[in-house]
Amino acid sequence: MNFAFTEDQEELRKTVRSFLDAKSPETAVREQMDTDQGYDVAVWKQAAEQLGLQGLHIPEEYGGSGYTYVELGIVLEEMGRSLLCAPFFSSVVLAANTLIHSGDEAAKQAYLPGIASGETIATLAITEPSGKWDESGITVAATGSGTDWKINGTKSFVIDGHIASLILVAAKTDKGTTLFAVDGDAAGITRTQLSTMDQTRKQAKIEFADTPATLIGTEGEGWTVLSRVLDLAAIGLAAEQVGGAQKVLDMAVEYAKVRVQFGRPIGSFQAIKHKCADMLLEVESAKSAAYYGMWCAAELNDELPSVASLAKAYVSEAYFHATAENIQIHGGIGFTWEHPAHLYFKRAKSSELLFGDPTYHRELLAQRIGI
Repeated sequence: MNFAFTEDQEELRKTVRSFLDAKSPETAVREQMDTDQGYDVAVWKQAAEQLGLQGLHIPEEYGGSGYTYVELGIVLEEMGRSLLCAPFFSSVVLAANTLIHSGDEAAKQAYLPGIASGETIATLAITEPSGKWDESGITVAATGSGTDWKINGTKSFVIDGHIASLILVAAKTDKGTTLFAVDGDAAGITRTQLSTMDQTRKQAKIEFADTPATLIGTEGEGWTVLSRVLDLAAIGLAAEQVGGAQKVLDMAVEYAKVRVQFGRPIGSFQAIKHKCADMLLEVESAKSAAYYGMWCAAELNDELPSVASLAKAYVSEAYFHATAENIQIHGGIGFTWEHPAHLYFKRAKSSELLFGDPTYHRELLAQRIGI
């Protein structure tokens, strides 16, 4: 099996990188961090209309381009590199994947074209105030039957939940975990933006009080869909983290070359050389894990669950370590608000906890491979 990227894939990377270099420089990231909606509408539209990024891996019959998860991973890697502030992960990786794997043809026809065109901002609400990422954490209740369902309860840490026009909700019915679609402006819904450490990725608390909902897929079989979606999301996040890790490595190496102390570049000191060498080793290993995960996700093969947990655990730690070392190498300036190092550090920390921390995923990996 050849794991090298094809010419077309490298061309996609180049195109996305030049687009993000122009549209998501540090100044734009800081600007969007301070807004409530957290993204630039014009850039979001361009990404959809000119590059077709939102519909990249959505099947063609639902308005997408029908590419594989490898291409999506490349795009996510570049977005992680530039810390793009946009509801891409929530709409494309979480919501679109949930719909694609839901087995509900009517829901796919109804919602996927809007996500692919960038008109629908969607998200997935799984976690509750308990912070659990497994099925036992889902306690929000859904009652009803047929086309008449009502949801009650609270979801927390919902990515872009405050601006999403479509919210896919995991709730419990008499038959078990079930998926529902809820309109962002539905009756009985209260959305509160959360104060988070990583301001580049907005999160919200959503409260439901007899909120009308539409059943997606089969009642009681929601967790089968969600466990796969969470594996795909873990790999998508790993790709994003790898992009950020490579960026901070480049940042650290560049600074080590130009910063002069005691009459010589700090990169010539052994302690700094060791830090950079360790970072390189970890970043390259993280890439191997993320890229293999992308291939497993594209194939939807039997290795996907175990590779997803392995990639999430390893890449999360590698990225966080790289961002911390980058600050150390920059010394005093690395701690300041004006320097971008802290933006990557905060993104790395929040990504480490998203979908379960490394300890949780190592435990999950052990269960999945039967240890």
